[in-house]
Amino acid sequence: MAAFVTVLLCTNLISAPKRVEIGGFIFGAGVLFFPISYLFNDILTEVYGYKRSRKVVWAGFGALAFAALVSQVVIALPAASNWPNQAIWETVFGGTWRIILASMAGFFAGEFINSYTLAKMKLWTEGRYLWTRTIGSTLTGEAADSMLFYPIAFLGRPGWTWDDVLTVMIANYTLKVLWEVVATPMTYAVVGFLKRAEHEDYYDRDTNFTPFSLET
Repeated sequence: MAAFVTVLLCTNLISAPKRVEIGGFIFGAGVLFFPISYLFNDILTEVYGYKRSRKVVWAGFGALAFAALVSQVVIALPAASNWPNQAIWETVFGGTWRIILASMAGFFAGEFINSYTLAKMKLWTEGRYLWTRTIGSTLTGEAADSMLFYPIAFLGRPGWTWDDVLTVMIANYTLKVLWEVVATPMTYAVVGFLKRAEHEDYYDRDTNFTPFSLET
């Protein structure tokens, strides 16, 4: 949970707002780190079940909300007369509320769809073919997340047009899915280790899949 929340905060507050261009390919810097949160979610759902991953996602939402509050309070506080960096601070964190709102909307859809897809596919495959679940859940979860996050976070901001948003959204979605494919061997290793170490391999046969519950 701690690792998941750390990745979530760093991705959304530090790397997400920056666009990167490498070799003519434009993408958001967050794409380098954000998929780690989906990797955690896949592992949590696969080993411990949907109900436990749901609690972790809500913990991330709470952390994002608190980070948004802190950033806006700090920006609103009057700067000391001998501190010349207020404008820089506003530039870096001034859009935080939109990014947080976009993240929460995207995560509410994306993370829960990701967990739901993986849990259901585990039942359909009777626990076999883990790679189909990790990649399949990422395809659906990241699609929902991307379609909400990028327009809410960046559309209408200076320097962002519809074409920019669409280009970055498609590029980032593609990279995130590819990242999941590349990370599949690591996912297999971690899942296998946890299942052996904790003697846990949960199947969500009677699970209530509503996001609005913290039952264990």
